[in-house]
Amino acid sequence: MQTKEEIYAQLEEILQEDFEVDAGDISLDANLYQDLDLDSIDAVDLVVKLREITGKKISPDAFKAVRTVRDVVDEVYKLIHG
Repeated sequence: MQTKEEIYAQLEEILQEDFEVDAGDISLDANLYQDLDLDSIDAVDLVVKLREITGKKISPDAFKAVRTVRDVVDEVYKLIHG
């Protein structure tokens, strides 16, 4: 089972490698859309990447309310431990 720290580390790697987000911009409180400059298509791609990591089906609805990196970590954690 993954800890929130491990989920964050994986998310950080995905954001840097797949979305070309600067490591210095990534923090738990960073807003995906305003701070990290992701758009709705990026958000869908992120859900797909997270599905690959977790092996869980992720409902796009679960991610509608997600705004910050912390929100993503919390949702993924709930999925894994749910």
